[in-house]
Amino acid sequence: MSEPESAEEQLAPYVIEGARSSRSRCKTCRRAIEKETLRIGILIEGPYGTGYMWHHLHCAARRQLERVEEAYAAEAWKEAKHPPSAVPDLAELRKLKEQAEERKQARRDPPYVERAPTGRSKCKHCEEPIEQGALRVVLAREVTFGRQVRTTPINVHARCAGAELLAEDCATEIEGFAEALRAGSQVEPADVAAALDEIGSLPD
Repeated sequence: MSEPESAEEQLAPYVIEGARSSRSRCKTCRRAIEKETLRIGILIEGPYGTGYMWHHLHCAARRQLERVEEAYAAEAWKEAKHPPSAVPDLAELRKLKEQAEERKQARRDPPYVERAPTGRSKCKHCEEPIEQGALRVVLAREVTFGRQVRTTPINVHARCAGAELLAEDCATEIEGFAEALRAGSQVEPADVAAALDEIGSLPD
């Protein structure tokens, strides 16, 4: 919760505004909401009182479209202390939700081989860049957030995959790895074979 309001003030359930500063942080993507950037405040009752949880408007549309639709129905920008000069059309925000759902459905579970679409990614094992068009292997890694353990995909060079599979936090099983890699990959079989050649033999 950020930027608390007076307890005596009657707060609207939603507010859409341009951020008044760069101090608030989006509760969806966890990044800062820069000054003047469109954000939506969702009213909650927390342990320290009543206040707004802030999200980038576009982030909220991807994850909480129903609440964004309710805010639009209430014309929540009219309640803003820093009203935006314009708000995007609701149809545009609904499209963001559709695209997010499409990406979610297209997401594959590791392991698999793919060609790097850009040269911006780095190997999570050796930390060296992965060149655009190069074969890379996507594995699963366990990441701890407080008391929670989540599994997240990581990109590694094919030559680094064998060592990464032996890492303590690797969540991809060695047993049946080659078969799983072939089944999950959408590149040419020759590319999978080339990646497996680079990976080399794995322990039983």
